[in-house]
Amino acid sequence: MKARGWRVFATARQPEDIARLKSAEGVESLYLDYAEPASIAAAAEQVLAATDGKLTALFNNGAYGQPGAVEDLRVEVLRAQFEANVFGWHDLTRRVIPAMRANGGGRIVFCSSVLGLLAAPYRGAYCASKFAIEALADTLRVELEGSGIKIILIEPGPIATRFVEHALEAYRRNIDLERSHHRDIYRARIASMEGGGKQSFKLGPEAVAAKLVHALESSSPKPRYYVTLPTYAVALLRRLLPARALDAVARRN
Repeated sequence: MKARGWRVFATARQPEDIARLKSAEGVESLYLDYAEPASIAAAAEQVLAATDGKLTALFNNGAYGQPGAVEDLRVEVLRAQFEANVFGWHDLTRRVIPAMRANGGGRIVFCSSVLGLLAAPYRGAYCASKFAIEALADTLRVELEGSGIKIILIEPGPIATRFVEHALEAYRRNIDLERSHHRDIYRARIASMEGGGKQSFKLGPEAVAAKLVHALESSSPKPRYYVTLPTYAVALLRRLLPARALDAVARRN
């Protein structure tokens, strides 16, 4: 985006990542953790001050996946998933909407997932958070009609990032693997994740960036942008198949 002439404020949680974004990527960078309300407030205030309130776009992208069967998710584990993946996004979004209203428009883009379209076993926490984002974004799009503010969803399938690595950490940290009824399935899934997870149809992050460019620069952005073949397929199957058939699709994934 910077190469295309945008002034970019990139956020991160680790000091070394913030420093790298500034030095290696040449963008303005600051600390933000979606699970820390104080950091959200501070980042929003800093960016709005730096732009004199003329913020053009917000891209909500930071999230993680908490694996595990729904029955094995302690309430605090599910709450933490929503804090980072939903509540923090909502908080930041609310803080920029007034400035965009005052400017007569803007773009707010949410990075959802194919798992915001289709619930999959052992991914219940992550799926629930992405289904929530889908609903919030769709509602915002209707409520902000006529304001000039466009609400857009990007829905990737598998993307080559450190997502699997962090999901594996969350697996071990928050799921009682050995006492679970699902322990044999967990062992197999963890072994697959340690090998990098499924590679079929996986694209690089530039595939998402290409959709972001269109979402921010098109005069008529789409409400949704699918990324990777699985997302296109699931979007089609949702329109064609009954619920039980979709369950079968989910089990195979």
